[in-house]
Amino acid sequence: MDTTAIGGCAPEAAICARGIIREFEAGQTTIRVLHGIDTDIRPGELTYVVGESGSGKTTLISIMCGILYPTQGEVKVFGTDIYKLTDTQLVNFRLRNIGFIFQQYNLIPSIDVAANAAVPLIAQGVPLAEARERAKVLLDKLNIGNQADKLPRQLSGGQQQRVAIARALVHEPRLVVCDEPTAALDASSGRRVMDLLREVAVAPDRACIIVTHDNRIFDLADRIIVLEDGRITHDGTEMPDDH
Repeated sequence: MDTTAIGGCAPEAAICARGIIREFEAGQTTIRVLHGIDTDIRPGELTYVVGESGSGKTTLISIMCGILYPTQGEVKVFGTDIYKLTDTQLVNFRLRNIGFIFQQYNLIPSIDVAANAAVPLIAQGVPLAEARERAKVLLDKLNIGNQADKLPRQLSGGQQQRVAIARALVHEPRLVVCDEPTAALDASSGRRVMDLLREVAVAPDRACIIVTHDNRIFDLADRIIVLEDGRITHDGTEMPDDH
């Protein structure tokens, strides 16, 4: 793999992960999901993490962005050792620097689409009217600007997913982390989402990581990391022939 030596982090890395082990307790049994992962995520790249269900993909990206603590290992995000932060510092760091797109859209059912998309801005103290207007710009790019005043339950699954994508991008985070962002979308909508992710989330000072099974978009990746049984088995610019 094209990474620095174990224990060292490239100064330009968006994410530096070293020795990442994650274990879960199941009764009296300890299950190891990640087996000492070492990798860098570089800014300016659209990086995919792929692998079979249960290979550790979602666990890995959850650890990389401060949602799930590793059992062992170190994670630095843009030079900050995130697991040495206090809980409050970590929440504030994520709010300023990371955008999340989850498989479960986690929209707030009691507020309209524009307010849902504006949540990160509102949490940062941006006035509501300004936050809504900035959110509507992204909603328009995702072809759902005409749904801005509706409640989430009035939208289809694919439309709700696009609201979740707008919410992840609205505060212009340095790192965007996506778990199956095109899974509920048709081919055309999926391409539109990927184009927007590249436009907004990939830059010399920004990075985007995508967990995906969607082979319709494999050709859009700058880099593909393959996980098998909690270990990296491939790291390159294309999918290996045996996948």
